[in-house]
Amino acid sequence: MVSPTYGTNQVDWENRLDMSRMREERLAKLKAELERSDLGAVLTFDFHNIRYMTATHIGTWAMDKMIRFAILPRGGDPVLWDFGSAAKHHQLQNPWLDEPHAAAGRGEHYGARAGISMLRGAISPGAGRAKDVADKIAGVMRDFGLQGQAIGVDVVEPEVLFELQKAGFPVVDGQQVFLEARRIKTPDEIGLLTQAASMVDAAYEELYEFLRPGVRENECVALVNKVLYDLGSEHVEGVNAISGERCSPHPHVFSDRLIRPGDPAFFDILHSFMGYRTCYYRTFAVGSASRAQKDAYTICRELMDRAIAIVKPGVTTADVVALWPKAEDFGFANEEAAFALQYGHGVGLSIWERPIFSRMTSFDNPETLEEGQVFALETYWPAADGWGAARIEEEVVVTKDGCEVITKFPAEELLVAGKRYYTTGGYLPTMRDSQSHLNTAAGLGSPSSNGATAPLTT
Repeated sequence: MVSPTYGTNQVDWENRLDMSRMREERLAKLKAELERSDLGAVLTFDFHNIRYMTATHIGTWAMDKMIRFAILPRGGDPVLWDFGSAAKHHQLQNPWLDEPHAAAGRGEHYGARAGISMLRGAISPGAGRAKDVADKIAGVMRDFGLQGQAIGVDVVEPEVLFELQKAGFPVVDGQQVFLEARRIKTPDEIGLLTQAASMVDAAYEELYEFLRPGVRENECVALVNKVLYDLGSEHVEGVNAISGERCSPHPHVFSDRLIRPGDPAFFDILHSFMGYRTCYYRTFAVGSASRAQKDAYTICRELMDRAIAIVKPGVTTADVVALWPKAEDFGFANEEAAFALQYGHGVGLSIWERPIFSRMTSFDNPETLEEGQVFALETYWPAADGWGAARIEEEVVVTKDGCEVITKFPAEELLVAGKRYYTTGGYLPTMRDSQSHLNTAAGLGSPSSNGATAPLTT
């Protein structure tokens, strides 16, 4: 087992996750990637890259504000400018930021400073914040003898970009440096990713008990949020709750729709535990399922199992997506139109990371799988009645000679949720063709119909 889940707390009697080790290993990987590049520094405004580089966190409210920024200069250690009192908090609570700079004689609190950018343009360009940011960056570059060298940036406000260029720094793509550093996960990162998945296991257990006719999609979302926050989640990014006729096509957002008897319902649960994310789909039938829905689920599961079966070091993303059907085989005009339905993506401090699995990109730009990668594989198949659909997602860790699935809630067969009904003859069957949206050959899953019974590609 490569991904133990001993518990979320530190204890003196068991060797569990080591946060100090993880901070050091993440920064070492980022420094190594910077050394391999031709950049003088990497500059980040991205919430997740800042966390990877500095091991700081000020709440998910800051994720889209573009107020914080941090730089890693070649030959140096991170310098972070943060919002208001957060910088002072870092100076008190995050000694790993300040100690390297103090030891080098560059100031007692050089690693964590107060400073803000433009708040996504809310601060007027005339206030001079963009130049102030550029001046701060230029000062660090000067301290390390990096004047005029290229700075790799992940995301940036245009005014800041222009001011950096005026200061004589070529500004280039730095996101690739970050993504390459984050591509292989450390053992502690894998432990946190597995713990995050185990919390979703629990959420699905509660959701399975809750699902029944008469509840709304948004009520399901509320339940999942409560379970996850009760278990210690720091951020529920989203719960994609889709049911009934909303399953095909798939809108990727929940609604206030009432769930009805016989409905298909699928969910994607995305949350963060100590920064590490999940992307985790499951599909249910509520009360009962039509044959068309069962057939769609069977195909969706087979597509998943074929992919998982070949995952190991040395296999490429192209090898995996070659096992999945073309977009035209399940009702889409091309691979761009069907993007993310037969799909895979790395999972870490954000989703989506590397590697990416898609028939749109992986054949021309394949990525080779390596031990220590963690990614999610997603499959989808529409039911033959043109109404329902199935969606499954598994997260896997690439091991020395294969992979380990870390998403554990049962998904081998279609689960029927909701109370059991009794008739004069006993239990009402959980497979009921009359529950299909269409009481036709297509709705009944006839082999002559299109859709869920279409042959799989090989």
